[in-house]
Amino acid sequence: MRESELYVKYTRVWIPDPEEVWKAAEIIRDYKEGDSILHLKLEDESTFEYAIGPKDKLPFLRNPDILVGENDLTALSYLHEPAVLYNLKVRFLESNHIYTYCGIVLVAINPYEQLQIYGEEVINAYSGQNMGDMDPHIFAVAEEAYKQMARDEKNQSIIVSGESGAGKTVSAKYAMRFFATVGGSASDTNVEEKVLASSPIMEAIGNAKTTRNDNSSRFGKYIQIGFDRRYHIIGANMRTYLLEKSRVVFQAEEERNYHIFYQLCASSSLQEFKELALTSAEDFTFTSLGENIFIEGVNDAEDLVKTREALTMLGVKDVHQMSIFKIIASILHLGNVVIVSERDGESCHINRDDTHLQHFCRLLGIEQEQMEHWLCRRKLVTTSETYVKNMQHAQAVNARDALAKHIYAHLFDWIVEHINKSLHTSTKQHSFIGVLDIYGFETFEINSFEQFCINYANEKLQQQFNSHVFKLEQEEYMKEQIPWTLIDYYDNQPCIDLIEAKLGILDLLDEECKVPKGTDLNWAQKLYSKHSASGHFEKPRMSNSSFIVVHFADKVEYQCDGFLEKNRDTVYEEQINILKASQFQLVADLFQDGKDVAATPSSGKASRVNVRPAKPQPKGHNREHRKTVGTQFRNSLHLLMETLNATTPHYVRCIKPNDFKEPFIFDSKRAVQQLRACGVLETIRISAAGYPSRWTYPDFYSRYRVLMTKKDMTIADKKLVCKNLLETLVKDPDKFQFGKTKIFFRAGQVAYLEKLRADKFRYACIKIQKTVRGWLQRIRYRKIRKTAITLQRYGRGYLARRYAERLRLTRAALICQKRSRMVRVRREYLKTRRAVVTIQAFARGMFIRRLYQEFMLHHKAIIIQKAVRGWLVRKKYLRARNAAVVIQCFYRRVRAKRQLQQLKIEARSAEHFKNLNVGMENKIVQLQKKMDNKTKEYKTQSEQLLVVNTSLGSEVDKLQKELHTLRSQQGPSTQVVSLQDELERLRAELQEAHAQRKVIELEFSNEKNDLEKRVEELENENSLLKKEKEEMNRRIQTSAPGKGGDASQKESRIQAELDEERQRYQNLLKEFSRLEQRYENLQDEMKFQPGHRRNPSNQSSLGSDSNYPSISMSEVGDTDDTIQQVEEMGIEKAAMDLSVFMKLQKRVRELEQERKRLQTHLEKVEDLNNRKGNETRSSTSEEDINADLAYNSLKRQELETENKKLKNDLNELRKAVSDKASENSSSNELQDGYSVLLNQLKEANDELEVRKEEVLMLKAQIVNTTRQLENTIHINSNDVSEITNNKKPVDVVNAVDTVESKKLLEDQLKTQSRQHNDELEALHTQIELMRSDLEKKQEMLNHFSTLSPEALVEFSIEQELTRLTNENLDLKEIKEKLEKNERKLKKQLAIYMKKVKELEVTQASRSRPELHRQVTVQRKDKDFEGMLEYYKEDEALLVKSLVTDMKPQVVSATVPCLPAYILFMCIRHADYINDDQKVHSLLTSTINAIKKVLKKNGEDFETTSFWLANTSRLLHCLKQYSGEEAFMTQNSGKQNEHCLKNFDLAEYRQVVSDLSIQIYQQLVRVAEAIMQPMIVSAMLDSESIPSLAGMKPMGYRNRSSSFDCEDGGPPGYTLQALKRQLGQFHTTMADHGMDPEICQQVIRQLFYSINAVSLNNLLLHKDACSWSTGMQLRYNISQLEEWLRGKNLQQGGSIATMEPLIQAAQLLQMKKKTSQDAEAICSLCSTLSLQQIVKILNLYTPLNEFEERVTVSFIRDIQNRLQDRIENNQLLVDTKHTFPVLFPYTPSALSLETVHIPASLNLNFLTRLILLQKGAEAHRRPANPHTNITKNVKKKLCIAVAVARKQSGSVSPNRHGLFRCFSPLSRNTEIVGVLFCLRI
Repeated sequence: MRESELYVKYTRVWIPDPEEVWKAAEIIRDYKEGDSILHLKLEDESTFEYAIGPKDKLPFLRNPDILVGENDLTALSYLHEPAVLYNLKVRFLESNHIYTYCGIVLVAINPYEQLQIYGEEVINAYSGQNMGDMDPHIFAVAEEAYKQMARDEKNQSIIVSGESGAGKTVSAKYAMRFFATVGGSASDTNVEEKVLASSPIMEAIGNAKTTRNDNSSRFGKYIQIGFDRRYHIIGANMRTYLLEKSRVVFQAEEERNYHIFYQLCASSSLQEFKELALTSAEDFTFTSLGENIFIEGVNDAEDLVKTREALTMLGVKDVHQMSIFKIIASILHLGNVVIVSERDGESCHINRDDTHLQHFCRLLGIEQEQMEHWLCRRKLVTTSETYVKNMQHAQAVNARDALAKHIYAHLFDWIVEHINKSLHTSTKQHSFIGVLDIYGFETFEINSFEQFCINYANEKLQQQFNSHVFKLEQEEYMKEQIPWTLIDYYDNQPCIDLIEAKLGILDLLDEECKVPKGTDLNWAQKLYSKHSASGHFEKPRMSNSSFIVVHFADKVEYQCDGFLEKNRDTVYEEQINILKASQFQLVADLFQDGKDVAATPSSGKASRVNVRPAKPQPKGHNREHRKTVGTQFRNSLHLLMETLNATTPHYVRCIKPNDFKEPFIFDSKRAVQQLRACGVLETIRISAAGYPSRWTYPDFYSRYRVLMTKKDMTIADKKLVCKNLLETLVKDPDKFQFGKTKIFFRAGQVAYLEKLRADKFRYACIKIQKTVRGWLQRIRYRKIRKTAITLQRYGRGYLARRYAERLRLTRAALICQKRSRMVRVRREYLKTRRAVVTIQAFARGMFIRRLYQEFMLHHKAIIIQKAVRGWLVRKKYLRARNAAVVIQCFYRRVRAKRQLQQLKIEARSAEHFKNLNVGMENKIVQLQKKMDNKTKEYKTQSEQLLVVNTSLGSEVDKLQKELHTLRSQQGPSTQVVSLQDELERLRAELQEAHAQRKVIELEFSNEKNDLEKRVEELENENSLLKKEKEEMNRRIQTSAPGKGGDASQKESRIQAELDEERQRYQNLLKEFSRLEQRYENLQDEMKFQPGHRRNPSNQSSLGSDSNYPSISMSEVGDTDDTIQQVEEMGIEKAAMDLSVFMKLQKRVRELEQERKRLQTHLEKVEDLNNRKGNETRSSTSEEDINADLAYNSLKRQELETENKKLKNDLNELRKAVSDKASENSSSNELQDGYSVLLNQLKEANDELEVRKEEVLMLKAQIVNTTRQLENTIHINSNDVSEITNNKKPVDVVNAVDTVESKKLLEDQLKTQSRQHNDELEALHTQIELMRSDLEKKQEMLNHFSTLSPEALVEFSIEQELTRLTNENLDLKEIKEKLEKNERKLKKQLAIYMKKVKELEVTQASRSRPELHRQVTVQRKDKDFEGMLEYYKEDEALLVKSLVTDMKPQVVSATVPCLPAYILFMCIRHADYINDDQKVHSLLTSTINAIKKVLKKNGEDFETTSFWLANTSRLLHCLKQYSGEEAFMTQNSGKQNEHCLKNFDLAEYRQVVSDLSIQIYQQLVRVAEAIMQPMIVSAMLDSESIPSLAGMKPMGYRNRSSSFDCEDGGPPGYTLQALKRQLGQFHTTMADHGMDPEICQQVIRQLFYSINAVSLNNLLLHKDACSWSTGMQLRYNISQLEEWLRGKNLQQGGSIATMEPLIQAAQLLQMKKKTSQDAEAICSLCSTLSLQQIVKILNLYTPLNEFEERVTVSFIRDIQNRLQDRIENNQLLVDTKHTFPVLFPYTPSALSLETVHIPASLNLNFLTRLILLQKGAEAHRRPANPHTNITKNVKKKLCIAVAVARKQSGSVSPNRHGLFRCFSPLSRNTEIVGVLFCLRI
């Protein structure tokens, strides 16, 4: 169809406007070809007549609303200037989108505001994505360049251009940040940080404030970022172009010099900068010319700190930094040097006392006199003579300024060179990405040499840009095999030739500079004469000193003044020579090696000329010095273009929206100027000249199938259907072309198709409306007819009712008349009757009044009589009552006195104590301490008594010796008499000792009475405490309901803190694993370095493989020693010593276990107290049982201790006797042995008999008192927070009423009184025992006196053995009782375990899927023990077989987690043989081997899952068989027998737990990496609901992504594929026997990843935010929920992680018009942040014309409603967030002895241990039994043989005698060894 046919009524067009550039209008009358006027209606409803001349074109057509706001301008149907401008304006103002694609160009509009779209999470979101799949962004361009570099192995370039203030520097900075993040260096050189650190340095020395930009780059730079073959950054290089040196000495109004000057002045107060002699920037000429030294919001002092940090990062030493600052400060001082003109005006001078000149020379290290001389003079050199000529004042000022510019330029080059050296690397560069940050096209009121060079560079870049765009269009057509003709595009080669060709502007400028007296005017005249005929050169009408160049963007008029001077860049050689002679090396190096510029002779007359003798031939100037600035710039520009042409360019065009630097204000005029200048419109024109609109066949079919017929829909070939449709709709074949994969349309054809589609929909809508309206009218007619009938019925009824009412009124009138007449007659009758009655009343009243007066007189007389008689009677009654009261008082006083006496008696009795409360626990403890002290005093007195007995024994010895001598001298009779006397004397001393003992006992009883009195006082005080307790209980009951909520909140807060702490710990663990991986990588790199290396001598081979410290069981000492070790070593060294840390950690865990044990004990006591309220008797009996058990356990421990001590003493005694017997000693030696025996027996009797019972009773009493104290503390506790910490509900405290507390206190009083009675009885029993002991000792002394020494020794041994045997038998009886109770408890536990197993089986059958395998758990005939023995040398083979070479498929048909069970069984054997080194070595080797396997298979999900399951099972086994009560509650009896006996592996449990966390994190990473490519395609792109989503026109980025594919790109994943992948993960974890809780946590983390990736892509993808996408998302999420329910994983919290995505889907489907809709959105989207909600609303795009866009006012309403919401206002979700993992304790019901080891594992070297007999421990016969017998066993063996020989009278002992002589606690293991030794 013809174009004029589109201009019909309601068509929208664009018309020019002087203010807004383009204005929207609507055609109100159809246009016919040949009409001269087009009738329009503007947006303000006013009409406008648009004149159309014969040469004028019709106005531009507007795009459909569906295309407005497109992220790619080439996707617009109508491609022209107003459409581009309007689309950018809508995106910038309404959606706040600053980036838009225009084909291959990214248009970036400066928002003048910090946007939160450049964080690391945004970089991660764009990394790895196709450019057309995401919203336009600078990161998308950077990712495209990085991807093409890696794919095509071709260098890339990113060209960032734009005028000053458009944001070029920031865009380039963000591009480099992206490369630094994505392509970070593989080594520790931190090259990416150095690349970023160069930015603040270059901004400080090369950026300045201008009228258009506060941070304008006054130079161009091209940064090449080098990459290696793995595409990691290895280095960078920077090239700079055309530094604006004139800014150093001159700034326009409201502008500043370079930032570094102001940074130094702002920091001049620092001590290190005092020598610079700087002050405020206002005091220096070079920094105050712009009259504004400050920038709003910028702190120059802080910026200097950042600059210095960047210099340090790049390796610039502090000395060099100070040298740089000195040079910069010297430039400021040079600008303040005052040059004074002489009177004649031909010369000038500088005052010698000029301080600024002094500072300038001092800072640069040069001679002041020479610089002062040559600043005012210059040297003229001829072939024969040298002249020194004075300069005029203006010439000297220009020379001074030239010197300042020269110094700064050389310093700038030196810094750039040093940065390049720092960024240089010796590694070979594989490829690079260049970032060009160069000035855009500039035009000012006054344009000089700098603007000319800038625009020249932009001409070259525009030429390269045009050719590249044309080339890409050509490649696209050729790839699709479309015939095309040459597109005519603007070629600016003539303009470039005008500038750089032979005799061009630059050539003429250089030629004029060579002329000795060349001037700017002469150069201008040459330009006029040479180029006046050129179409790109014009001469201004009103000026002869300027010229106009017609650039591609606009005409620019250049002022010729200053061109020659700036092109020459003149500086005098004498001044440079002075600087070369500087004493500072850096200053001298700046101007060496040909860097100085030769002085150019200048013309002028001189009044005085000094002639000097001729000097030798001067040195020739360097060729480089003769090059002008223009020539240098042209050469560097040619080099840049060669570099760009050798790379693949990517373009970023920065646009400045307004000149006022206001955020989000769009000036259409300024924007159009820049769009024309930067080449965006040229791109549009080239694209519009061909086929700009391109659709793939499936997309076209999906969008326009409504225009097809039913016959076309039946054809399977969609390409053929599309061809038939287009040939039918579009008659002109030139308007479209069919490619291989796409359909190409001319400009406007898509809009025409959209019009046809809209007409089709409109026709369908009209038909639907017609049908619906007819149906509505029929319904309305039926409703009216029904209403009319109803009205008639009601009208007739009304008339009938009105007639009936008239009849009722007539009847009522007759009745009223009848009643009226009756009333009149009745009134007359009643009147007559009332008159008669009145007369009768008056007569009767007169008679009654007379009678009443008589009655009144009689009544008064009676009242008087009554009063008198009553007074008499009352008086008599009062006298009698008073007498009775007196008698009662006396009687009651007597009874009260009697009761008082009775109460006093009761108060002194013990029964009174029972009625008082027990609350004085602390005081009772003090009394117990006093009792202990008295006991110690009693012990001391007993020891004194022992000393007396000892002295008596020594005197007996002396007497015996004397008796022996007397026997030899006298006869036997005298000896007997002396012995009898001596015996009498000893008896008297014994009686004395008894008397002293009685005195001590009497003192003890007195002290006890005092204590009882004290107890009474304490009980009185306790009654007061009872009242306070009751009051506090009442307060708790009243305050508990109000604090319940606080307690729950506190509990939730504590839980949240616990989760945070767990997550922080796991993050640290993740960082540790990362550093560990980094360390291993460095080790691997060190292995490949040449040269011989040797390990340190103090480093073992085992330690090199282990990452954990070698902790032996014997090395884990006491915590106090550890703390002292920490104090000695220091905190830092101790922190580095992991063994010390683990010891402290063990102590912390022990304290934690002790706390848990006490908490459990308190809970049990509380339950016991609750039961006491109902069953007092049963609780009393339980307390007695507990007390008895405590007493028996303490007694048994005491007896065992005493038994061991006596055994040692007996061994020493036996050894002494045997030694003496072997030596055949004399009688004196036998007497010494006898005295030793007596001392031993006395000590034993004292230890066993005197202290034993007393200490045991006191211990038992202390234990019971402590239990009562805990009960009382628990009952009297009124701290709600303490209850909350103990996890007890507040209702438990409230439930304790006063009656139960009273009963409990009474029971405690009874218990305490009974304990006091028991204590008294124990003391009496102790006294009786002491008496009996003394009698026995007396008998023994008498018996000893009659025995010989040998018989005495033998008898004492027999007595001691008999006593020990009896004690062992008693202990055996106690043990049998305890074993009986244990068997009973085991039976109960077995019943419970059976029930638990049944419950686990039922739950497992419900939750876990059926495993399609056969578990081979075989029963053996032999009774195996759950241990596996291996030799030390087989450890490496064991680890290799179970870990290194283990494949999950090998053990798939066996017990899950079989390697974990086997490893633990080996650990059990090492624990059984008490080999701590073996345990340590096995665990360390296993952990290191698991780490190596996981490192080797880091991307294998199955292997990672397998080892996570085994590591967690090993952790559970270490807990289950640790012997701790908390982990043994669910064990069977057999499993409890398998607990570890010797070692506490708590430290290794922590190590294994950390390893499990690391494996879990690796498993999550692997799973997320597998799922990452599926998520977006499955959740957002795939059509789970067919034909729901509509298609839109695609832009260039969508039609040409970085992944070009003949089939349209890589295949997409569906939701079913994602569900299958999740199912594979879950099945794999379940098959490996992983705990269901861990599986739920893995699935929860994967669902979080699905939510994060989907939501981030939804927020960064414009086309995804639509109603249909919301429907697809909700359907997909429901499918995932169904999958969770099918796997029984819905309780794991996975759905909660999807809540943000669910709310986003609901937001897309909600209404978005009214304030009620806004309120609903605010209440619904609780987990989405405000920024995310606004982003979704801005991105919301209607897929057809029947949807409406979200208005700006609605979005503002949402922002106002949610502005007070406290949240993390972050746009993207953190995809790297990991939930803290928790490994709940899950004991195994599998017994270790039933584990079967398959032969396929090749573990034949493992030996399974077998039980010898029932009840005995597992034992394997050793190779040499004698080596397993300890010294202690040998001693006992000797004693047993001697006793057995004594009892049996034979040489060989029997088994019964041996068994009787060993302790029952150690009999089993020791006797087995004895039996093997004796072979019996």
